[in-house]
Amino acid sequence: MVSSTAQAPHWWDHLQRMDGSRDLSQIAATAGRALVVLSETYAQAMHRDLLALGATGADVVLIGGARELDGVVRVPANAALRQVLGGTLTSLNVRTAASWLEHCTPGRLITRAGQARWAVWAAQAAQRERYARTPVSDEAVISFIKEMKNRHPHSSRTRLLRLLRDKGMACEQKRFADLYAATIGR
Repeated sequence: MVSSTAQAPHWWDHLQRMDGSRDLSQIAATAGRALVVLSETYAQAMHRDLLALGATGADVVLIGGARELDGVVRVPANAALRQVLGGTLTSLNVRTAASWLEHCTPGRLITRAGQARWAVWAAQAAQRERYARTPVSDEAVISFIKEMKNRHPHSSRTRLLRLLRDKGMACEQKRFADLYAATIGR
């Protein structure tokens, strides 16, 4: 796993040098298709390989990713689908891939009919999320963390953030993680 955008290309290069690693474009050419699910950061790190994948002539679908590529059908991340697909934004690409497969023509990864079904469904299902949460100070977040940890000592950081947001308080995930670590520890 990569903790920064700058580390991503080094991570991917390291993986490619490992014993037993396989070239994505060879796999896709053999199978005739590939479904690739990537965040923007990982897609940028794998850009050369994704270009080679698109040049294979195989049916290639990229869920998420960073940009459009020749020979690749890209389904960009769409936060407006989160409500219907469920879960967090962090795992949205995986749930998008599962939904894409549900809209495919059986046995095929890419067809015009499947792409049309997806486009119609996504347009109808999209709901822009609007939050009416109140920004709170670091001190208020720390107080909340301490109180909730006393009440629910086994609750995860993610669960506490959800509780905070459910109470109508706004706190960005990284900020909450930093305050949690400073308050409770890692």
